Amino acid sequence: MAKSRSRRYAVAASSRWWSDEDARWFPAGEVHAWEAGMNQTVCGLSLHRSELTRFAGVQWADALPESGGTADAVRRVCPRCASAAGRGAPGTRRAWRRTNARP
Repeated sequence: MAKSRSRRYAVAASSRWWSDEDARWFPAGEVHAWEAGMNQTVCGLSLHRSELTRFAGVQWADALPESGGTADAVRRVCPRCASAAGRGAPGTRRAWRRTNARP
């Protein structure tokens, strides 16, 4: 039986902002999920052609607006990346589950 590999996604964003508090750059604008070592986002956009900046130190869950903190300047989350990478923290379950699909 094969083990399922949990993927850790970093962030690629259309712009960035400087945090004086942490003294580093954080993602801003539109954010996409990105897997380290790949040249494209999870949704298939080329990082170079789309002019997206990589943020290898920022995890995907931290870039979501509902997480607060470093996501202050995030304006839009790519829906395709959110679907593939998950909307919440790793290991969380979906909000609903179908039971007894047929009457």
